[in-house]
Amino acid sequence: MSRHQQQLMTALDALDGAFASQEPFPVAGCTHCYGAKDLAELSGPLDLMSDDLVSAVAAEVPSHWDDFPRLYRRLTPRIVRAAVTGRLHVDENLIASRLREAGWTTWDAPLAQALHEVWSAWWRATLHTSPSPVSVRETLSLITVATGTLRPWLDTWTATRAPAADTQLADFIDDVLIEYEITDLHMGFYDEYDASKELLSWLLNDVRDRADDTRLDDPYLLEHHWAGNDLHQAG
Repeated sequence: MSRHQQQLMTALDALDGAFASQEPFPVAGCTHCYGAKDLAELSGPLDLMSDDLVSAVAAEVPSHWDDFPRLYRRLTPRIVRAAVTGRLHVDENLIASRLREAGWTTWDAPLAQALHEVWSAWWRATLHTSPSPVSVRETLSLITVATGTLRPWLDTWTATRAPAADTQLADFIDDVLIEYEITDLHMGFYDEYDASKELLSWLLNDVRDRADDTRLDDPYLLEHHWAGNDLHQAG
């Protein structure tokens, strides 16, 4: 296990510790989708919940639960550990949206800080691992939507001079340049974050010297970038 992967595991263990104070409570919700056995299991010890049930709750709409924020907060260590290790089998973008709906940034400081430490450690581990358990695009999308900001994560990528980071960059560029998706790219299950302008500017300026892809010189992309800058300056 690499140093960065070990740091991620340490952050996940710290997340478990921070959330250990979240006590079980009687969970009530949609009895059409969840039987009495499921609700009883969700009301019991966190480590005894089945992976399938945790995955179901991770993706479920908030209206299915009488107290969605409390339930999602309690299950966060299980959900996040499975997500960052690629074992959740739920759209990563949906996890970010659900965490936002659960109001994770308003949780008690030790909980929110522990979760933010996981985002940072996960991003560093992703940039130093190729291939990674979760694609770099999905990782970036989750942490961007969850935190509501893209630039700090891009800055970390810029500063990470490692072969894996460059390989991830090449894969990312190849992905977002298909049919010019970069010109209208939104992150999040519900397209919460418009990443087009920031991403295109970053690719054409901050890491262009590391991107061996001539498609970035396409006049259409350059015109789109300049037009976006003109609109920004005019505003």
